[in-house]
Amino acid sequence: QVQLVESGGGLVQTGGSLRLSCATSGRTFTSLAMGWFRQAPGNEREFAAGISRSGVRTYYADSVKGRFTISRDNAKNTVYLQMDALKPEDTAVYYCAADSATYWSTSYIPLKQGEYDYWGQGTQVTVSS
Repeated sequence: QVQLVESGGGLVQTGGSLRLSCATSGRTFTSLAMGWFRQAPGNEREFAAGISRSGVRTYYADSVKGRFTISRDNAKNTVYLQMDALKPEDTAVYYCAADSATYWSTSYIPLKQGEYDYWGQGTQVTVSS
């Protein structure tokens, strides 16, 4: 079983920055591909960013590309989402997710929710205009 605990959400003004953290436990961190999803009120949960098990590859939704950066610190068993140039439309609950499948290459990044088998509780990000 993998436990994921997000932190770092909050209220920020348009153009500001936040860094989300997701601490993992219960499984060797380097065996997990990691992703960040978000869900705005009235919307379905959507993929925001992902990072491969190796950490070599990252992938971003078009809506956050160039503003968000996903990274992982294997020594701390933690994945981060640095969010810059925030916009009101980035307001959402942000979820950290882990994919424990190891039959893909270490550079694989899952993009669909169904590929992730562990989820955090979510952290609220609110961007005021």
